[in-house]
Parts: sequence; C-alpha cells; structure tokens
Amino acid sequence: MSDSASPAREGARIVVTGATGNVGTEVVRALGADPRVASVLGLARRVPHWDPPKTRWAGADITHDDLAGHFLGADAVIHLAWTFQPTHDPVATWRNNVLGGVRVLDAVVAAGVPALVHASSVGAYSPGPGGIPVDESWPTHGWPDTAYCREKAYLERVLDGFECENRGVRVVRLRPGFVFKREAASHQLRLFAGRLLPPGAVRPELLPVLPAFAGLRFQALHASDAAEAYRLAALGRARGAFNVAAGPVVDADVLADVLNARAVPFPRGPLRTALSAAWRLRLLPASPHLFDAVVHLPVMDTARAREELGWSPRYGAREAVAEFLDGLRGGDRLPTDPLSVAR
Repeated sequence: MSDSASPAREGARIVVTGATGNVGTEVVRALGADPRVASVLGLARRVPHWDPPKTRWAGADITHDDLAGHFLGADAVIHLAWTFQPTHDPVATWRNNVLGGVRVLDAVVAAGVPALVHASSVGAYSPGPGGIPVDESWPTHGWPDTAYCREKAYLERVLDGFECENRGVRVVRLRPGFVFKREAASHQLRLFAGRLLPPGAVRPELLPVLPAFAGLRFQALHASDAAEAYRLAALGRARGAFNVAAGPVVDADVLADVLNARAVPFPRGPLRTALSAAWRLRLLPASPHLFDAVVHLPVMDTARAREELGWSPRYGAREAVAEFLDGLRGGDRLPTDPLSVAR
C-alpha cells in the first residue's frame, strides 16, 4: 500500500487502552513479541497482577484521568477501552465509550502521537444486503436502537472529523467480527447472559437441538488473530478502515456441527419476545435490541485487510467458536481480573 506515513521506528513505544480485556491481553502479548517494540504501556481501570514482556501498567480511566501524560513519546496508541454494561443505563456506557473515546482522541493530539489505531466493529455497520459481502465503504450508521452499535457508529463520525482536522495523524479503524478465545469465554457469557445461562450448561450433551432462526449468521475470529491485525496496524504504514474476520461465516449449520447438535427451524419472534421479557426483568444483561442488531449485521469482505494490511488469520471462525465453547466447559480465565457486571 503506497502511503506517505512511515511505519513505526525500531524501538517503538506503544500505548494500549483497555489492555486487560479479551483482545487487549492478546495485543499486549503480540506487541511484546515483536522485536521492533521497545515498550508497551497498558492502561486499564484495574492494574493486573500479570507481567508480560516489555510491558508496564498504569491505572487510568478514560472518562476522567489524564491521558496525554501517558501518551507522551508514544509512536502509536491502540484504543480498545470499552464497556458493554450496564445495558439498562445507556448514559453510563455513552459516557465511557463515546465521551471517553473523544478524550482519547484529544489526548492523542495533545501528546503529538503520530498514529492511532481505533477499535471499531462490525456492529458499526448499517444492516447488510442479505448474505452479499460488503467492503469498508458500506455505511456505518449501526442499528440505532442498540447502545453498542449506536456508540460505535457515532465514534466513526467523530473519527471522520478527527481525520480532517489532524491530517498528520495516521488513523486506522479496525472493524472485527465476534472475537473469541478460551480464557475469555466465561466472562463473555456472563456479560451477555448474566446468571440466566451458567457456563456449565453449554455442553453438547445438554444441547441436542439448535434453534435455527432467520438471521442466525455472524463472522468470528480468534482473539490472537485480532491482536495480529492491531499489531500490524500500529507498526505499519496502513491507514483507513479494515474489516477483520475469519472464514467461514458462522450460521446454524456451522454452530450445530460445533455443538454436535441438530439445527431445527425456529421462528425468531417468540425467541425475541422471551429475550425481551428476561431483559426487562433484569434476568439477562443483553438487551433484545442487541439481538435485533446481530440478526441484521452485514457479512464483511476482508480482502482489504489481507491485501493492504498483510493480515491473515491462523484460526478459522469454526475453531474460534469451538475454543469459546471449550472455555465455557473448562472454566479457563484471563490473567486479569474482570470488572464487575452491572445489570
């Protein structure tokens, strides 16, 4: 890819916000293994008892703590900090995700950081044209009823203005599909299913039948492959948006195969009604609007990431989902303490 921006120098210093999460822990590992990286500063609300190579930690909340001081001297900032909860208080998630995200951008400018890698999402995209893959030019207006999609889409607009006003900053937007790994499985289930579905319940022998409803289709990748995309984006010369996902597209047949279950057609309406009731009773953290968003997500074309970023996944989507399910059964955990889940 021809670009006037230079790749990161040898001895690069990288700052990662949200460095203790599902993707953040893998990004820290990937950066620490790169000989071009001299140091990694991981920012998180809770400093972990974990000592990966080349990494030091600092406690910082993007909503109110000084960020520019942490960013000084950095060759790139990878912004991953995000909260999904509490879903019943969209003002709280907006304050962290959007207002905190704007503070990250302001700090990048104040500290003179030459590169920003922003974690966007497939959730930023407008509903897709059936199963036809869309590239990075597809509209990013999200699903407006869902806080997650609304916030990701809003930050896309903020970044549009940021790039116009700060042309000296190389901006990369990564739009990954669903990101899984074994160690994050139980925490992810808790984020979206709360106590309604305990991890031990997700076992093939307990799920002989899989409801195959319209729209059951998504793209996935392993967290280590997502981290590789962030590493390449931070240390290379690419700029712009990149779709990141592994094949194949995960549908009812793929899920049924992973679960060793039988896919049975099931109407979407009753399932959505049950989810809505559980959410209103605060039995389920994930809102029914998120379910609506997921069934309308487009299928992403990942050619640009492969051709211009030089990225290719080591794991297939089926392997990533299988590892997630195995993590639920095995109870593996991240080397960091998860934040409490509010409902």
